[in-house]
Amino acid sequence: MARPRTQASGAMVKSKDRATSSVAARRAVLKQIRDEGVEHILFWFTDLEGHLKSFAVTPAEMGEALNDGMGFDGSSITGFNAIEESDMVAIPDPASFQLLPRPEDDHGHLVGANVARMICDVVTPDGLPYEGDPRYVLRRALDRMRSMGFDAFNVGPELEYFLFEDDKGTETIDEGGYFAMTAQDAATEVRNDTIHALEAVGIPIEYHHHEVGPSQHEIDMRYADALAMADYTVTYRLIVKEVAAWHGYYATFMPKPLFGENGSGMHTHMSLFKGGRNQFFDRRDEYHLSKTAKSFIAGLLVHAREMSAVLAQWVNSYKRLVPGYEAPVYVAWSQRNRSALIRIPLYKPGSEQATRAEIRCPDPACNPYLAFAALLHAGLEGIEEGYELPDPMERNLYRLTATERREQGIVSLPESLGEAIDELAGSDLMKRALGEHIFPRYVELKRREWDEYRVQVTEWEKAKYLAAL
Repeated sequence: MARPRTQASGAMVKSKDRATSSVAARRAVLKQIRDEGVEHILFWFTDLEGHLKSFAVTPAEMGEALNDGMGFDGSSITGFNAIEESDMVAIPDPASFQLLPRPEDDHGHLVGANVARMICDVVTPDGLPYEGDPRYVLRRALDRMRSMGFDAFNVGPELEYFLFEDDKGTETIDEGGYFAMTAQDAATEVRNDTIHALEAVGIPIEYHHHEVGPSQHEIDMRYADALAMADYTVTYRLIVKEVAAWHGYYATFMPKPLFGENGSGMHTHMSLFKGGRNQFFDRRDEYHLSKTAKSFIAGLLVHAREMSAVLAQWVNSYKRLVPGYEAPVYVAWSQRNRSALIRIPLYKPGSEQATRAEIRCPDPACNPYLAFAALLHAGLEGIEEGYELPDPMERNLYRLTATERREQGIVSLPESLGEAIDELAGSDLMKRALGEHIFPRYVELKRREWDEYRVQVTEWEKAKYLAAL
């Protein structure tokens, strides 16, 4: 298949968020719509679980939509208000305007309509931010960060995914392993086309490679401010699936689709900046970590169990978070030890700005707005309350006995969604982070999923017990 592309250069309309965006920025969007012959504009937002929601607006309506937003019924959106309070307004962010990539036919002609998308903030009819909007949850977390004197929360997630023959099963399209060079394989062509499509919508890519599992891949985005990165992440997931479909395959971000193989994670790198300087770096420290960084990391460790249901929100997530498949389950930190929950990439002279913490338990099927907000709140809590960072754990945690881990005070992440929800439900920090609207709805939604799962009778149980009992 020919390389996906757009008719435009891929440059985004630049402006600040809605509160400070100028008339000029909105006019620039209207001009680009006219110049590029855009046929309709998709307004995007997510539900509570991070599923992308969208409705289309015609160019004729965009002038009014940019000024006043577009109303919609939120009663059927998971986690939004009930029908008696269902009127919502989607306010498009001018900075997010972007033409979506289109495939080419065998003659090099673009296929399909010329479509753009805009990421929206959801507000109530009286113009107030809607507390059920996950993007608003992240905005509030960033407000807390700024109130503490920081300018930016930079995030770099590494999303892994599988490519299968179709969505009916798990038949792989390659048998490559970690960093496999599969130049003659269909998977390489799909991944290359995916990268071109991601770059066409303004998402900067750093590197990509084949992952450990068969037909498993990773394409890493360059770090960005958390709000932009959450927008990138929901766009990334759609683009990956779309390009796979153009090739006749199916891409999935399911955390653990294959028994006996590694699952898909979303290792997330984080740092705080102020005045253009990385606040995590301290040249004099043994680990080159500032007091701010240590307290932030301590906050992640202290609150790891209670935010697990946000970072790994599905029943299937906990099939990945088990020992033996490179997934971290033990709450500890280290510089080199990848069995620890949090890893500090080694410092390289001249790379002070790259000092960061990497948390390894999130998976790519999370809601990135809620996940980044939870991580930021946990880190800020550590800074605000002066949490002390314990010593690093350099031993392979998988090789320690349960007694040895207990003696060293190392706890595990929840082993199931049910356990994770119990931890979340009792967390005052996560209640404040998610807000009074989302918190109880999220707990109820995930408890319902767990209850639905735990009454199922699986094929494993039948094979194990039916003839023996």
